[in-house]
Amino acid sequence: MTDHPAQSTPPKLRPGGKPPRPGREHGKPGSRTQGVQPGSGSEGEPGRLADEGDPALLASQGDPDGLGPAARHGLEVFVAHLRDERGLSANTVVAYRRDMTQFLQFAGRAGVTDPAQVDPLLLRRFLALQRTRGLAAASIARKATVLRTAFRFLARRGLVPDDPAAGLGVPRGPKRLPVVLKPLQVDRLLAGPDPVDPVGLRDRAVLELLYATGIRVGELCGLRLGDVDLAADTVLVLGKGAKQRIVPFGEPARAALLEYLINGRVAMLPGTDRPPSSTPASKRDAAADREALFFNRRGRPMTQRDVRGMLERYRAAAGAPVGTSPHTLRHSYATHLLEGGADLRAVQELLGHVALTTTQTYTHVSNERLRRVYEQAHPRA
Repeated sequence: MTDHPAQSTPPKLRPGGKPPRPGREHGKPGSRTQGVQPGSGSEGEPGRLADEGDPALLASQGDPDGLGPAARHGLEVFVAHLRDERGLSANTVVAYRRDMTQFLQFAGRAGVTDPAQVDPLLLRRFLALQRTRGLAAASIARKATVLRTAFRFLARRGLVPDDPAAGLGVPRGPKRLPVVLKPLQVDRLLAGPDPVDPVGLRDRAVLELLYATGIRVGELCGLRLGDVDLAADTVLVLGKGAKQRIVPFGEPARAALLEYLINGRVAMLPGTDRPPSSTPASKRDAAADREALFFNRRGRPMTQRDVRGMLERYRAAAGAPVGTSPHTLRHSYATHLLEGGADLRAVQELLGHVALTTTQTYTHVSNERLRRVYEQAHPRA
């Protein structure tokens, strides 16, 4: 990692023209007891260090997240690796950036502004703080995974001398089985949209496609017109890690898509009343928008929020459980396939899972249902 810029330049003045406090030379570790504002600590710290590690001070000096130069460099290199080298989805990159930024801000408040100075104890303190705040075990495990991934990468790149997260444990919470709708509930949900106008046609096509293919809501929102092959009854999906897969769908989804494409999509295309684009980039974006498969009422490509809000409008009328989401249809798709005798490996490929163990979750759901049927029907259950 490059040297801290302040090591080769005179100390910067504090806001108001005050020089750094004695004993806390800019860019040098110094005593933890000097420069502390008693009672002003946050994130579980006894006191906040009023120096270059103070996120508020760093934010005032130009960094939007209040990170020091070394922390900012490490974060950006890590995010670029996730995005450009590993090809993770935009949502995954955003989540990793958010969790890593949160830790680096926590470290800054503890006076550690360089990832090379992070030790295992600081990592454990950060996770312990999340636990005291009542964060779910799954969320804490995700943050631990982000820290292990980030510091393993930084160590490989030589940005930290050793990997402080190598022995970091991941808390395990109780394993929860996914919520799955019964086939009758799915039927009622899919029958909810009234296909008498473009919005109703779109809603029916969206719900049918979600259940017929089991694709993620982000994958659905990323579909383009050319990704749907009505001749082969398949859809080309861009999944996690920029991996493509072809997923088949059945006749009900085909009929809903065909009617939407003929009578609904054209009416929902972006109108000509928008102001013309002034730059080549904005013109390219506008052209790409017009290739989207599904649009919202404003003529924009549907977002994940649009899809979730749309599904919620039909959920109550269908008698589906509270919390039913697009991912619930994905869970139901996989479980119903396995209950119908589908091969586990085939379901893994259809879902786009990298690890078979992820798909095996749905076998537990099927076994739970079989157990309930047995206990209700067998005289000696």
